[in-house]
Amino acid sequence: MNKFLRSSAFTLAFGYIAFGIAALILFAAPLWYAYYVTLQEARTESLRTESQRLSEIFRRQGLSGLSTYMDNRVSMQIPGDRILLLADPTLRPLSGNLPAWPAGVPPETGEFDLPVILEGRHTRAMLVQNVLPGHYHLLVGRDQALFAPLAMRFWIGLSAAIAVLSIAGVMGGLMIRRAVLVRVDSIHSTVQAIVRGDWSHRLPTKAGSDELNTLSATINGMLDQLEQLLHGVRDVSNSIAHDLRTPLAELRSRLEELSLTRPESEQTFAEIEEAVVDVDRVILIFNALLRLAEIDTGMRRSGFVSVKAADVARQAVDFYLPAAELKGVALSYRGTGLAQISGDPVLLAQAIGNLIDNALKYTSAGGVISVEVNELADSRIQIAVADDGPGIPDAEKPKVSTRFYRGDASRGTPGVGLGLTLVASVAKVHGGALELADNHPGLRANMVISASAAGALQPVVASGGAAAAADATTIPVSGVPDAAAGPSGAAHNLRIRSVS
Repeated sequence: MNKFLRSSAFTLAFGYIAFGIAALILFAAPLWYAYYVTLQEARTESLRTESQRLSEIFRRQGLSGLSTYMDNRVSMQIPGDRILLLADPTLRPLSGNLPAWPAGVPPETGEFDLPVILEGRHTRAMLVQNVLPGHYHLLVGRDQALFAPLAMRFWIGLSAAIAVLSIAGVMGGLMIRRAVLVRVDSIHSTVQAIVRGDWSHRLPTKAGSDELNTLSATINGMLDQLEQLLHGVRDVSNSIAHDLRTPLAELRSRLEELSLTRPESEQTFAEIEEAVVDVDRVILIFNALLRLAEIDTGMRRSGFVSVKAADVARQAVDFYLPAAELKGVALSYRGTGLAQISGDPVLLAQAIGNLIDNALKYTSAGGVISVEVNELADSRIQIAVADDGPGIPDAEKPKVSTRFYRGDASRGTPGVGLGLTLVASVAKVHGGALELADNHPGLRANMVISASAAGALQPVVASGGAAAAADATTIPVSGVPDAAAGPSGAAHNLRIRSVS
């Protein structure tokens, strides 16, 4: 019983009972008031009519005729039905069923509600007095106790309704508690299994859209995300160990060889330079992971300002034009997305730079790379980078957005497999997604971002990812409003490094 009293079902049932009782009382109170006032007015009107009838008898038959009529009336009526009293100018009773003139009734015409002694018992009566010719006093009344059973029945009925409502509320609370406990026990068992490490369990859901179903569906979505993150952390840890092992092993081998062979100064410095390259590669991996962590946790949304995605894309194309001409690749820009968006210009430049660098890496001489910025109909901006290189097999497209993944075509190229993982994260933090599609031939990478909602996190579309990583490159971004100065701040240059 104590568990029930402390349960939320009891609190809910008690609240419904209290609300029901309050509503019942609020309904009964004006009803009783209207009934009581109407009844009182009807009694008063009946007594006035009776007093006028007796006054008319006095006018026609005189004092003796009225006294005789009242005595006959008292002898024939039910005891206590009517109060009748005829008194002389000194208020001495002449006829009726009251032994004396009631105290508190003044000797003038009026209506009174006073206690009286009727047939040896104290009661309360409604009285109407009329002064007759000759200063005789006529008093007509009705015992209020005659209506007490009616009022008692009303209050008994109200109390019975409250009792029925309370019993129904308690029974309903018990039934609700039982139904809720079944669901809660099921949820508790599932959570306990998850606590023990079995992440395959999910909260049970039923057909319908009740509150517990909604809560279970929300928690299941959270558990799916947590399981995905845990697997991601495990995969990232394995990938980090694998990718760091090679440069660290090479670094150790070089240093060990230097220590054992002690070559000439020129060769020693050459080996040291190679060791520095290995260390830079390790640092690059950690910096990329830190940048991804900042994006995934939403820390970079504080840098959102009003910016034109078309300007950022055009500047990235201008920066990569010399590299494209050197390789013999035609790099072009075309865009209609002139609308202002709320975003981080540094992240957008990094993402576009990674896409262009990735396309340059896999496009042969004589190939074509196009960068397009278009406004979509649903308040979104599409930034597309298309090439005519080898493309990505359909089987690898769902995998290339994962960290450290490198396809077979990228094994011989520099990079660690984080480039377009960053692109997908940048698209996600801007309320969009990265989508990969065939360009026939080649690859078309579409980064779709929201033009109106700043930083609205949405799932990354599973059809997108990175074919390979870009080398570390410095991209100048000019003409972007300063975050500190607000959307209308002065233009300045930002320099950012693309991620491999």
